[in-house]
Amino acid sequence: MAKNSGDELVFAPLGGVGEIGMNFALYGFGPRDRREWIIVDCGVTFPGPDLPGVDLVLPDIRFIVSEKKNLRGMIITHAHEDHYGALLDLWPQLGCPVWMSPFTAGLLEAKRQSEPGPKPKIPVEIYRGGDRFTVGPFEIEAIPVTHSIPEPVSLAISTPVGKIIHTGDWKIDPAPEIGPMTDEARFRALGDEGITALICDSTNAMRDGDSPSEQAVGQGLREVIEAAPGRVAVTTFSSNVGRIRSIAEAARDAGRQVLVLGRSLKRVIDVSTELGYMDGLPDFIAEEDYGFIPRENLVVICTGSQGEARAALAKLARDEMRSVALTAGDIVVFSSRTIPGNEKAILEIKNRLIEQGIRIIEDNEALIHVSGHPRRAELRRMYEWVRPKVLVPVHGEAAHLVAQAALGIAAGIRHVPRVRNGDVLKIAPGDPEVIDQVPFGRVFKDGLVIGSEEDVGVKDRRKLSYVGHVVVNVVLDEKFDLAGDPDLIAIGLPKADRAGKLFEDLLLDAAIGAFESIPRIRRKDLDLVLEAVRRAVRNSANQSWGKKPIVTVFVTR
Repeated sequence: MAKNSGDELVFAPLGGVGEIGMNFALYGFGPRDRREWIIVDCGVTFPGPDLPGVDLVLPDIRFIVSEKKNLRGMIITHAHEDHYGALLDLWPQLGCPVWMSPFTAGLLEAKRQSEPGPKPKIPVEIYRGGDRFTVGPFEIEAIPVTHSIPEPVSLAISTPVGKIIHTGDWKIDPAPEIGPMTDEARFRALGDEGITALICDSTNAMRDGDSPSEQAVGQGLREVIEAAPGRVAVTTFSSNVGRIRSIAEAARDAGRQVLVLGRSLKRVIDVSTELGYMDGLPDFIAEEDYGFIPRENLVVICTGSQGEARAALAKLARDEMRSVALTAGDIVVFSSRTIPGNEKAILEIKNRLIEQGIRIIEDNEALIHVSGHPRRAELRRMYEWVRPKVLVPVHGEAAHLVAQAALGIAAGIRHVPRVRNGDVLKIAPGDPEVIDQVPFGRVFKDGLVIGSEEDVGVKDRRKLSYVGHVVVNVVLDEKFDLAGDPDLIAIGLPKADRAGKLFEDLLLDAAIGAFESIPRIRRKDLDLVLEAVRRAVRNSANQSWGKKPIVTVFVTR
């Protein structure tokens, strides 16, 4: 690769830096006026209660869409939703080739076939851990690492002016359930060659020590299953194939059969089976066989660890499944961590289960879950292996990024620039510095529609959820008098005020009063009538209720 005067290597995150989730990183190389770009990861995050009805939150990619002619490709590091979940929705705007592992490709195709709406056929190039390939001016090497999903990699990205390592999600696990281990030897060799910058996962930068191994978690699950007097239901992240395998092995060795509940779990297991990750395990049973198996001989693996209302565990808690139910004395194991924002929904499910006499086991009681991200001791080891000149903390909220920045400075890393979404960081040549800002933000998937808050109606929907909606239809005769009482429908408002008067009657009186207060000669102005009625109805609601609903008025003649 030839180095030209004016060439720069830059990093520009559009998501995942200042938040956990929605990872979308850009790397650019070349002169400022004609850079060539690659994308690393294309993830989503999930909406909270402030986004009623929204299915997914996606990164705003208008900047790289505007640079589409200079976009050379996209590399996906692994198949977690926060790293690849936006691909089907955003790829049509980009149209570039995409590199991913066999497992990621299998999950993507399964998702493409099962989800409603447009189904773009994405041109996929397959790589495996250890492979090297070229994307535009970038030479890429996929370095195997350990994480909570099969086939994750870090990326060594080389250009004529510098080499960086983009870690993706990783940890150092001496005994993973599904290999290979994080490739220490290759990271050390790259460090010997010289690494300009380490773009590094910050998720657990506030936690001391080392992460426990996945095999230790498997042993913890084994002990719970072997000691259980009745059924055991385990809920975990559907993408954690190693965890699923650990549960199935523990069930097999305890003489129990396994039932899988949840569409996303079944999809992951189908892909994992095709790739050999489920070899050596007995077949899972069908739902219709559940009632014929003694309680002490059964383990259920189910979706719903984050309190999702439509997931299998929530349906079990509400006793809504046709062929499957839990009973007093059974155990439910949460082999997962709580994603911030899901606490209330998870607690509701736990309380429902507890009311039924079901015992809950969480990771404060037994070693039944471990994170797939590096703690502080693991981060220090990565710094020692790679010895970067520049550390850029990513994949975290502000607290995580600042914690890793302080750790890197304490470890003697020379440059630790502050980078957030939308910043353009010049990595090389010279000292790193933020040299520009590009547009970034969030767009929303709402059913089959993708757009801004305004585009998908979230702003009004949010208001409707607090104050309701009143619809009034005013019909005038040929003399511009009322042809009858207006029709009025109030949705989401109280039935009556504090004195017991029906709200619809109050609002109807206000609408009629407003109309009658308009001089007859001015009633020909239908817009004036509409606005007078709307204001009167809204003010009446405010006086009686203390809130101002959304009011829609139709005036016809």
